[in-house]
Amino acid sequence: MNIQELDIPGCYLIELPHFKDERGEFVKTFNNTVLKGTPLGDFDLQEEFYSVSRRNVLRGLHFQAPPAAHNKLVYCIQGEVLDFFLDIRKDSPTYGKYFSLRLTSEKPELLFLPKGLAHGFLTVSESAILVYKTDHVYVPESDTGIHWSSIGLDIAQKELIISDRDKSFPTLEDYKSQFK
Repeated sequence: MNIQELDIPGCYLIELPHFKDERGEFVKTFNNTVLKGTPLGDFDLQEEFYSVSRRNVLRGLHFQAPPAAHNKLVYCIQGEVLDFFLDIRKDSPTYGKYFSLRLTSEKPELLFLPKGLAHGFLTVSESAILVYKTDHVYVPESDTGIHWSSIGLDIAQKELIISDRDKSFPTLEDYKSQFK
């Protein structure tokens, strides 16, 4: 298993073990024993869910505010997305910086995002399914976000499909971080 730290401290991209033959493919997405001894060794899986999105759907930037903040593992099982995440930990050297990468079902990879990161993505294929594993159960009252357009992300805006909720999020400039 190859684990690579990304440009934002605490964020990792993990190459998933997978096996292909004439029948198809098998991908192992989680093994707590394998993670022991790695920077992700304390991840305590509490909940898993997935989203299905069609082309040009933009979701985010989402996060759970304290005390329900969670670490998150994200991977794409169908299609392709432009995934992006923003550091909102006020004491972090990369506070206010974002990072983006492509997640695709063609290349099994797992993205680890620690508490204090806002997460979003844009579906670039006809449709995409993203799976999320978290170490804290979802708390609706703690679910919030930051407006995606306030971070300098270069995305053409004319055909995006964005929920009214995501459109209503405050800008990064207006957000007062609760994360250290």
